[in-house]
Amino acid sequence: MSHPFRRLAAVLVALLAFPAGAAAPEPSMADATRFTVATYNASLFDDEAGAVAQRLAGGQDVQARKVAAIVQRVRPDLLLVNELDHDEAGTLADTFQREYLEVGQDGEAPLAYPYRFFAPVNTGVPSGMDLNRDGQVGGEGRKRGEDSFGFGLHPGQYGMLVLSRFPIDVAQARTFQHLPWAALPEARRPRHPDGGWWHDDAVWPKLRLSSKSHWDVPVQTPAGTVHFLASHPTPPVFDGPEDRNGLRNADEITLWRHYLDDRDASWLCDDRGRCGGLRDGARFVIAGDLNNDPIDGDGHHDAIRALVEHPRVWRHAFPRSEGGARAAVADGGANASHRGDPAHDTGRFGGRAGNLHLDYVLPSVGFRIVDSGVFWPLAGQPGHAWIDASDHRLVWMTLEAAP
Repeated sequence: MSHPFRRLAAVLVALLAFPAGAAAPEPSMADATRFTVATYNASLFDDEAGAVAQRLAGGQDVQARKVAAIVQRVRPDLLLVNELDHDEAGTLADTFQREYLEVGQDGEAPLAYPYRFFAPVNTGVPSGMDLNRDGQVGGEGRKRGEDSFGFGLHPGQYGMLVLSRFPIDVAQARTFQHLPWAALPEARRPRHPDGGWWHDDAVWPKLRLSSKSHWDVPVQTPAGTVHFLASHPTPPVFDGPEDRNGLRNADEITLWRHYLDDRDASWLCDDRGRCGGLRDGARFVIAGDLNNDPIDGDGHHDAIRALVEHPRVWRHAFPRSEGGARAAVADGGANASHRGDPAHDTGRFGGRAGNLHLDYVLPSVGFRIVDSGVFWPLAGQPGHAWIDASDHRLVWMTLEAAP
């Protein structure tokens, strides 16, 4: 597939071929509105607060250099990074941008993003409630994480970061960190195996829907304002027969359907008290590690299929890679029973899970897809040595405004 940087190089060569004083051809409207968007679960997290920032200081961390090299190779104009620990001052984001992305890695050209957006997430934030029903509130290690609003061993673990070459309208950005799960129409409230509610009536209204957060980040792209809808739902595993994580994952995904369906929803209020969904006709891109494969693995697949097939989402073939298809065969195991096309897989998880399609870039109607891909090179191809930086793969899509 063609690559954004190579396309840019081709344009520059064409322009240089014109003699001085000659009029270069006018760029087409499609070229003028073209941009590349990507999502990448970079796995830059640690169980100790501040540990990743300390590790990355000095620009020599091997994992972060590989992550940066992949981003530099693909060169997205708009990027969502999942699993980058959040700190209020943005210290880790500063370090990652300044000492990794803005420094050429392994022969790749440096890449600067003048605009960014990040906000607090629910992971590691104590709820003050016994959410895992072990008879105590909080505790140590995983028990403390399970009683947080979103699983995490410290506030901000597994955070999110949006990086952009284009201006972000921060004043109009919306976050839904505090939206109650119970507010969602027909919420999938977990039940105990005995038939009773897993979360009693005193706890249920206080639970937050998003395990991290849901963001609507308006970006001023060449195609006009694009609402970058970013999230990272909880994995639908690490629970029991009550399926509390599986049900929450499904409802976190379902929230985007409501956001697209009902601009006047009085229950759908952001963290600043502004209510309602996305206005009709607005262009958007949904992006993130949604932790739900349309066919294989754990989770309620109806939730992701309903989002992919939403009338406001452009119907398209999923991005693909040769590396994903080859890895599924080489790994064997759980992959042998999978029914989905392994070329669409975006992560390599081993064991019972196998390789799955969990990461998405879903553009709205009003765009045309120029190109797309999952960054998963074959052995021997450029960039193959970098992909072990994370168990996920970067997914990208080049879009242009439809005529």
